[in-house]
Amino acid sequence: MPKLKIDGKEIEVQAGITLIQACEIAGVEIPRFCYHDRLSIAGNCRMCLVEVEKSPKPVASCAMPVSEGMVVHTDSAMVKKAREGVMEFLLINHPLDCPICDQGGECDLQDQAHLYGKGESRYDEHKRAVVDKDWGPLVETQMTRCIHCTRCVRFLTEVAGVEDLGATGRGEHTEVGTYIKKSVGSEMSGNIIDLCPVGALTSKPYAFKARSWELKKTETIDVLDAVGSNIRVDSRGLEVLRVLPRLNEDINEEWISDKTRFAYDGLKCQRLDTPMIKKEGRLVSVSWEEALTYAAEKLKSTFSNKIAAFVGNLADCESIMVLKDLLNSMHCYNLDCRIDGAKIDAKKRSSYIFNSTIAGIDQSDVCLLIGTNPRYEASIINARIRKRWTMGGYKISSIGPEIDLAYPVAHLGNDLNILKEIYLRNHPFGPQLVQAKYPLVILGSDVASRPDGAAILYMVDQICRNNDMVRADWNGYNLLQKVASRVGALDLGFVPEKNGKSMQEIYDAIAENEVEVVYLLGADDVDMKKLGTSFVIYQGHHGDKGAQRADIILPGAAYTEKNATYVNTEGRVQRASLVVAPPGDAKEDRLILQELAKYCEVNLGYNSLSELRERMAKQAAHFANVDLITKADYACEFGVEGEINYGKIDISMSKDNYYMSDVITRSSRTMAECVKNFVVAKK
Repeated sequence: MPKLKIDGKEIEVQAGITLIQACEIAGVEIPRFCYHDRLSIAGNCRMCLVEVEKSPKPVASCAMPVSEGMVVHTDSAMVKKAREGVMEFLLINHPLDCPICDQGGECDLQDQAHLYGKGESRYDEHKRAVVDKDWGPLVETQMTRCIHCTRCVRFLTEVAGVEDLGATGRGEHTEVGTYIKKSVGSEMSGNIIDLCPVGALTSKPYAFKARSWELKKTETIDVLDAVGSNIRVDSRGLEVLRVLPRLNEDINEEWISDKTRFAYDGLKCQRLDTPMIKKEGRLVSVSWEEALTYAAEKLKSTFSNKIAAFVGNLADCESIMVLKDLLNSMHCYNLDCRIDGAKIDAKKRSSYIFNSTIAGIDQSDVCLLIGTNPRYEASIINARIRKRWTMGGYKISSIGPEIDLAYPVAHLGNDLNILKEIYLRNHPFGPQLVQAKYPLVILGSDVASRPDGAAILYMVDQICRNNDMVRADWNGYNLLQKVASRVGALDLGFVPEKNGKSMQEIYDAIAENEVEVVYLLGADDVDMKKLGTSFVIYQGHHGDKGAQRADIILPGAAYTEKNATYVNTEGRVQRASLVVAPPGDAKEDRLILQELAKYCEVNLGYNSLSELRERMAKQAAHFANVDLITKADYACEFGVEGEINYGKIDISMSKDNYYMSDVITRSSRTMAECVKNFVVAKK
């Protein structure tokens, strides 16, 4: 390990790192525009210049590897003069847009011009101007401000895997753009807004809405997919104005998907803000007392075996726990959270989580995708797989439809017979699993939802066991969930017990008039036609499919409007925070259900949020370990050995429905623009 001196301080660092990284280890701040530790080195802004003894001129620290005996000065007169010169050149053509620029107040160029600039300009010629580009409904461009750091180009090419951007021209005629006029077609394109060190790229939906210092900043998590990306939500008053990524190396690093970033405008559209009861065929607004009294009377007057409940995709764990306890106290066990029909056993946790963990993808050496499209089901996980591929020595194969995942994939075919051949060790791919030290199998939740899903789960489980993929130090079996509520609901046991009915059995019972009351906890994606003439109590936050079918509406809170718990696809317990209050008379979901329990004369045994969370921890001990992953026991086999309907695999999630996958995104005008721009326009 080489030793070097930085500003008189001797340090020992890992061989091969750059000077700018060594300076960070030494606690010395080096200004930069083009350098980013997750992107390749460009070395084109020259802001990171330092003085190295025996070097005749300043050195770009981002591109210079450390060597033994280096003596580095970061605050000498030479460095100061060099940085002032670089800053003066950068500002030659930069417009004085700070008063109207959305980057104002959080701009790297502003900050570094203040700290390292000369404070005056000798340039009095005409400034150049660049025509703004139209990159779609998400990213606003003001390319006259661009300083050609190429962070956006490198991110889309290296991290997102979409080669849409590049630089054309030379010298002062250089422009960053899309070569031909087109939108940036990545589902992670919004991250270039965060990467841009100036105001050249800003958020189009957020344009001219607020200044950064006006906003209240709340750290929380995203629930629009099952990844649980860590985010920061910026709000003003009762309105959410912006969603930004929050660093978490184990989950989303510092990236988020476009759906996570831009769907927030759906939080204020088509909201349910008052209790409603259907009277004479029409929903009319009523008081909470009347709505809860009516709902309680309906539940109490119906035989328990004729009541059923479904949990939707965005439901939080607290409300799921209360609803389960309430209905179980009334001896009702017709409960199901698997509204896609997944053949999953809630008692075998390892069968329904991402056991290898998201961070574990970096360690794997072979990957097999079965019936999944991670690019749209979990964009952040897809980016993680691509990151592992860029590190080299990584083979990715897939069984299912041939799709573009933004990295090379060996397509084995779209036939479940291939899976059977691998199971019987008659397929050429089989030896790759045997030879791999850390093989990864990712099974799509659509496969588990097939009628023969249990048999497929059994076969995949046997493949993993037979190829030594499940050991004390590694578990290569992973089920990729698509919705935020699923793992938490399964952990809490929101499935039929004591002869209770599953989803399909509930549908069949409704058809036979054996189920009369159905409680939908945000369950807008159940088949409403199969609810027949049953009485529907809908609790949710948007006027979507469930509200249209409801006989009683109990307005709940969205994920930014409550303190709540969610469990992501890898089984990590996380907490969402209250950002803004629910609109109108809407309430937090757990509070609605606790009130309903009182009207039903049911004593739940807890009142406060802390007591409820203690109850959750008793149901499943890992709920006490927030932000930690509790390893699932893989001792028991799962799935059911049986007949498989060999043939093609269908994947439901594609770009066609990526932008509108739940009640929030379906209410978002920005997501509607994305569908118009990226889906309809391409057909």
